[in-house]
Amino acid sequence: MKIASLVLRAKPEHFAELSQTLGEIPGVEVHSRCADSGRLVVTVEDGDGYSTSDSILAVSLTQHVLVATLAYEYTDEGLAEAPALAMA
Repeated sequence: MKIASLVLRAKPEHFAELSQTLGEIPGVEVHSRCADSGRLVVTVEDGDGYSTSDSILAVSLTQHVLVATLAYEYTDEGLAEAPALAMA
């Protein structure tokens, strides 16, 4: 599983259209909007047939997105193979 959180900047008058467009990108969910600061918080999660990197790119190229900043990224890839740390 891979998941990322993005903070987007956009003009508040575009929030409704932007939220709808972002919701059509696979794995993207809008969680919060602040008209005063012009920020939206979205998460991007991977799934069958698409990757987080593809969806993040699509978000950043979406009309009305002025800036997209990666705030958080998590992956559980390789956790099964990673050796456990010994407690001293």
